[in-house]
Amino acid sequence: MSVIAEIIDTLENKIVKLFSKIKNLEKNNLELRGRLTEATQIISQQSEEIEVLKKHYETLKIANSLLGSDDNKRDTKLKINSLIREIDYCIAQLSD
Repeated sequence: MSVIAEIIDTLENKIVKLFSKIKNLEKNNLELRGRLTEATQIISQQSEEIEVLKKHYETLKIANSLLGSDDNKRDTKLKINSLIREIDYCIAQLSD
């Protein structure tokens, strides 16, 4: 009987250790999910910020070329032509 009791005791100890490990892993999993959510939010915010900065950069390039810089004159002319076409299209729509 003592052999069976020892086996049961070791089995109980192993089960307790397994439950403890499961709880620790679940806690770790929750913590990692929280960190993942935070990282995803940060990435989203930074992506939006990058888009805003790109728009500002394009605006600054156009403003710089309008002030006399030769670096981006071609791009500025293309942008102005595009805007003129859009305005012409809007006028045509309004006149119909």
